[in-house]
Parts: sequence; structure tokens; C-alpha cells
Amino acid sequence: MSSTSRGQLRTTGQRSKTTPSPTGSATGASNAGSGTRSRPSDKLNPKTIDPFSESQKAPSAFAAIYSKGGIPCRLVHGSVKHKLQWERPPETIPFDPLLITLAEGLRETKHPYTFVSQEGFKELLLVSGAQEKALPVLPRVATALKGALAHVDGEVFERGMNALVQLSAVVGPSLNIHLKQLLTSLGTETCYM
Repeated sequence: MSSTSRGQLRTTGQRSKTTPSPTGSATGASNAGSGTRSRPSDKLNPKTIDPFSESQKAPSAFAAIYSKGGIPCRLVHGSVKHKLQWERPPETIPFDPLLITLAEGLRETKHPYTFVSQEGFKELLLVSGAQEKALPVLPRVATALKGALAHVDGEVFERGMNALVQLSAVVGPSLNIHLKQLLTSLGTETCYM
């Protein structure tokens, strides 16, 4: 073959490689079956992480604390009713930071965190001497409750309201100075309903 005919074959071969396929990609035959495009980084990192998958989300602060054992109670699944089992009597547990953590957990939307936060908050406020233990942490608990009351999920809002009623029954008029902060959350929530 002459050099000119080899050159013509080479350009013809190059044209056939770059002609678009019916699937729309230039190399449609190699990727048409897989449906994905290979990237150079796939050779270096064969396991590709989907950033939008549900399992890849970082756990919330409450979920992380609960899974590390930072909350001294565990959920006991009963056949009819669930309950909490405390590692030690709730009367001996300091409210700082546990009551604040449980109040922040009221914003959770997944089981078992919803039950643990709601029931733990309630049981902690039922111990003897709860008023004396709750008063020093009241500003921080009110801030955490504000987050639950401002949540768009109706169940979270309801848990926040129940917790506010329980806290009010324990601390009484001491909650009055925090009502302005909490009522602004209630005012914005009624707009959504």
C-alpha cells in the first residue's frame, strides 16, 4: 500500500470512531450496556459513594450520643408497650447535660430516637427534686425546645408541646422569662397549619 492510501484508511478509521452512536455518546457501544460512564478516578477508587443516598447521611447529634452510650438508658421493646431501662436510677443522674440532650432529641424523626427522647425527658422530670435540678439548665432546655416547636413536622411539634407542658408543670413560673422565646416559635408554627 502506498502512504496516501494508508493515510486515507487512518482518517476513515478515526472518523468511524468519533461518529456518534444512536445512544448519543461517542463511544456508545462500550457504555451502552452499562448505562454509566467510566471515569479515570474509577480505577483509583472502585467503590463509588453516592452522596445523596440516605445511609450516607451523618447521624444527628442525638443519634450519635445515643449510639455511643451517652444517654444512660436503653429502649426495651415489649410485645405491646415499649419502655426505657435506665442504667442507674434517674434520681441520681445530673440534669446537665442529659435533660438538654433529651430536649434536643425531641426534633428526631426516626425510631428509636423519637421514643427515647420523649420518654426520657418525661421520666427525668418525674424524679423527686426535679425542679431544683431543672432550674439551672432551664435557659438551655428552652432553647432546645424552641427547635422542636419550630419544626415543620407535626409530630415533632406535638412532642415539643408535650415537653413544654411537662416542663411548665415542674418549674412553674420560672419558665415565664423564656416564654417570649418559645412563643415566637409557636407563632410561626401556626402559619404552617
